[in-house]
Amino acid sequence: MSPVRAVLRAVLLAGTGIALLLGCSGGGGAGGDTATSRGTTVSATSPAGSAPTTEGSKPSAPPSPSTSPAPRPALLTIPAIGVEELRVVPYEGTTDDRAGTRIQSRGVAANPYGERGGVGPGEVGNYLVTAHRLSSGGPLRRLPDLDEGDSVLVTVGGAVHEYEITGTRKTSFRSARSLAEQRAAVPGFPGRRPTQAMITISTCLTLEDDAAGNFWRDENGNPEHRVDKIGVLTGTRTPEPD
Repeated sequence: MSPVRAVLRAVLLAGTGIALLLGCSGGGGAGGDTATSRGTTVSATSPAGSAPTTEGSKPSAPPSPSTSPAPRPALLTIPAIGVEELRVVPYEGTTDDRAGTRIQSRGVAANPYGERGGVGPGEVGNYLVTAHRLSSGGPLRRLPDLDEGDSVLVTVGGAVHEYEITGTRKTSFRSARSLAEQRAAVPGFPGRRPTQAMITISTCLTLEDDAAGNFWRDENGNPEHRVDKIGVLTGTRTPEPD
């Protein structure tokens, strides 16, 4: 074979190889489009079925599951306003949502916990307790009268957690900021890291709203405003062994 024919043969073979490579990258399966044609890429090491990530961005890590156990049912006693061993039922949710309102309508208190709720009795963070003031026996009918320095006792599993009331808040159901402050790990300060165990006891301000001409209600029949009594844990008593 002459040198000229050898060069021509090499060029033709190279062109065939290029055509084969282009054919492998351009098909994209039945849909016709590839991930790269849509501006996204999929890592060769990604597991099957994982979502593609936009070029230049990092895939977001999945949320870590909560390692804290669900709170146990408790008994709430507030001597200053005549509340004695009111049952507190924990549930995963947030204050005065549909599930919580149904619990309260049984004449007991509700304790929302989890990502949108609070913690359990005696734990660092915000122990949220809500109950009705007027309906279902009105267990928290006198909550607005609770003063700073008054004692709140929460009994669970034989241990008695004692909180002292330190302040009062007014929450508006029509304000995202107000709700975030109520549900924050440190009451009133969304985003702040908690360093002590606290409690928020909340009930409706229906009478006060109605007197002011505010008859707004949410989908669960709750009025706009609630009164929140805030307390801090001062001690825990555990039963002495026999």
